[in-house]
Amino acid sequence: MASPTLKPLAGRRLVLDVANSSGLEDWSPDLQKTKVYERILLDLILGELAAGSRLDEQFLAAHYDTGLAGVREALGRLALEGLVVRRARSGTTVAPLDLVELRQGYEARVLIEPHCAALAARNASKADAQAMFDVFAEGEEAARVCDLPALVAMDLRFHALVARGSGNLALARILIPLQHKAARFWVFSFNGATEQELIDEIEEHREVARVIAGGDAEASRAAMLKILNVQPEAQGRA
Repeated sequence: MASPTLKPLAGRRLVLDVANSSGLEDWSPDLQKTKVYERILLDLILGELAAGSRLDEQFLAAHYDTGLAGVREALGRLALEGLVVRRARSGTTVAPLDLVELRQGYEARVLIEPHCAALAARNASKADAQAMFDVFAEGEEAARVCDLPALVAMDLRFHALVARGSGNLALARILIPLQHKAARFWVFSFNGATEQELIDEIEEHREVARVIAGGDAEASRAAMLKILNVQPEAQGRA
């Protein structure tokens, strides 16, 4: 299968800050491999690198203006997350969009992510909670022009900050890859979404940051369940 044709990166707000959020100390945000990882990750989520397409390392190195070593390390991490598939002699391809995997991942997130929000209410500092809130500083403008790359980047960064703010790196290591996989499907929800609907969703995320800042664990759990479109009483019956 032919390599994908990518759009220019100019104008994208690549502020994911997720590569080191799962406790992998050798993935500092300043490292070139980290920057390449996050750029490939965003293109995978946005569908610029389409499901099933073959990823040529030389092509990616040229497109992202980096070395082959950084591309290979980034693809290695993405393979561990299940976002790309690497096979000997046949190369690397973008993982398919698997609805069964999506459902199972969603069920796992419903169990883990509200608990992480509750833990963040107990363990995150005020600065941590402020950072969660500040992720969406340009949210209204992004919603107004439906800047999909910016909105996706904000969402990924927010959820990574909550996971990191829980203080439980074991949970963060599980949760963040699940969020990345879910985001590949989440982008389709933008089709037909109004500016107000996007702003309402941004406000729901800000509410999570507010209640985490207030230290209310149960309110933080409920606010995260709302983002996941789950009623707390429904989860209790599951």
